[in-house]
Amino acid sequence: MPARRSRSRSHPAWRWLLIGAAVGLSLIVLVAPLAVIFAQAFSKGVSVWLTNIAAPDTLYAIGLTVLTAIVVVPINIGFGIAAAWAIAKFDFHGKKLLTSLIELPFSVSPVVAGVIYLLLYGAQGLFGPALDSMGVQLMFTVPAIWLVSLFITSPFVVRELLPLMQAQGRDDEEAAVSLGAGFWQTFRRVTLPGIKWALLYGAILCNARVMGEFGGVSVVSGNVRGVTNTLPLQIEVLYNDYNATGAFAAATTLALLALVTLAVKTLIEAKGGGDPGRPRH
Repeated sequence: MPARRSRSRSHPAWRWLLIGAAVGLSLIVLVAPLAVIFAQAFSKGVSVWLTNIAAPDTLYAIGLTVLTAIVVVPINIGFGIAAAWAIAKFDFHGKKLLTSLIELPFSVSPVVAGVIYLLLYGAQGLFGPALDSMGVQLMFTVPAIWLVSLFITSPFVVRELLPLMQAQGRDDEEAAVSLGAGFWQTFRRVTLPGIKWALLYGAILCNARVMGEFGGVSVVSGNVRGVTNTLPLQIEVLYNDYNATGAFAAATTLALLALVTLAVKTLIEAKGGGDPGRPRH
């Protein structure tokens, strides 16, 4: 009995130690960098911050980043739904291969992905001469940014939907089809209500990655200021130009986007009862 009591008394100490370590690391790794970004951005006053944010190249970078998300995220939502539906609801040859291919972007460095696209579609690449003969330049353009962003962020929606759809099984869809429901009717009334929170969760993660992507975009964009620079690339350009205040001002925009994404993610988790795929009843 004394030994058991001593163990029970030691548990709270270890618990508070772990909590303290987690809070301390969070402050060092997450809160401190954010505090430095905002402190540096506003170090010369709000007017200087507004001037740097309103600079034409920075405004263009913000607009291009938002446009990239508007283009890429809906496409990956459609791809994620189709891929998860096919893998979870049907049996076919090559299912395991398809699942492995979907995970490929997580196994490849974004910089390597950018180099691969450059070797495929660049002027000296595999398909570059054919594109050039048709008067098409793909690399170092805005569509190149969309293309590499699509590749890098393609698994996010699938990874959120696939485990949930596999756990749900096929019984509901098969029952709907047996009652005469068509494809769209089955998806809209049977499948979508059960996956809506996971779908939103995956879309938010995809959007966050698109807006913050640097490595792959830096390779295929050409870093043309005011033409192909997204916000992360613009931050690097400003910092290399010794405009630290402007770089930190632009960084606050990305930080705010990250905080908004985190808030929406937390809200979705709360709505789904901690699991994005399981709405509360």
